[in-house]
Amino acid sequence: MSCTIIVGGFFGDEGKGKIVAHIAHQDHPTVISRGGVGPNAGHTVKVGEKEYGVRMIPSGFVYPDAKLCIGPGVLVDPRVLQKEIDEVGVSGRVFVDGRCGIIDEEHIARDKSSEHLAKKIGSTGSGCGPANSDRVLRLSKQAKDIPELAPYIADVAELVNQAIDNGETVLIEGTQGFGISLYYGTYPYVTSKDTSASQIAADTGVGPTRVDDVIVVFKAFPTRVGEGPFSTEMSLEASHSMGIQEFGTVTHRERRIGNWDGDMARYSAMINGCTQVAITGIDRVDPDCYGATEYDQLSQTAKDFIHQVEVDVGRPVTIISTGPELSQIIDLRKKK
Repeated sequence: MSCTIIVGGFFGDEGKGKIVAHIAHQDHPTVISRGGVGPNAGHTVKVGEKEYGVRMIPSGFVYPDAKLCIGPGVLVDPRVLQKEIDEVGVSGRVFVDGRCGIIDEEHIARDKSSEHLAKKIGSTGSGCGPANSDRVLRLSKQAKDIPELAPYIADVAELVNQAIDNGETVLIEGTQGFGISLYYGTYPYVTSKDTSASQIAADTGVGPTRVDDVIVVFKAFPTRVGEGPFSTEMSLEASHSMGIQEFGTVTHRERRIGNWDGDMARYSAMINGCTQVAITGIDRVDPDCYGATEYDQLSQTAKDFIHQVEVDVGRPVTIISTGPELSQIIDLRKKK
């Protein structure tokens, strides 16, 4: 059994939600825990004709047999959490660490009214930055102080570590992407904490010696929402001509589109301690690959791209997403 961390390698929106959901269905974890900032990042999972967008609960919720945990490093907006629990029907499976910081209406108001955050940085307005600043100042409430969260409160760190001790499979999912890490991203155009795999492990109470694999998810054509440097960015006209147009799950702002960035991928893989790579959007490298489920179904153009990724990153590409639906994926983990 194993403990695996899944994180984003570029600027977020890499398709981590689908990758987590796929791995969950294949590996049968008993626990799926999430780290990251809070409800300022959305994960989209499409199953058949139904599409889910979640901001608080782990995107692996589509696998029905796992406990769904929110680690103590994550900020919780009780309103967003309860809405999601009700919408996707997972009330008996959700566990929130009592030490999670709380986002209240005042944090959201500060976020949206800040000229620096709202205009210059391009914040999502979800209150995470102000809430994290209050947490650092030791002013913020914790989840254990909020009565409506009482049914969900648990010691998530202990729950996760007990599962590892018992030889069970644990998935830990990150949010956002490496490029907007507070430490390693394009400061100041970043989120309010680190987003690397080390931080995601700490967010859920797992020490580095307990992690078996780190899967870094890269998009064939990276995207970015909000302001900040983007060295391989193409014009919207160019991306539209390629049939690529995307919108943020939380903000609904149009995403900026760029070409593959091998230098950033290499550095991201290094800092994250990458052991395996997942690539999403290969069908945009070659539309003929759409929906493929076997490596041999990929075109030579797509295979050449995958080879270049492995050269750039120095790690094997073991998961290849060929479309938005959960079944549209190639899993090479047992073959490489």
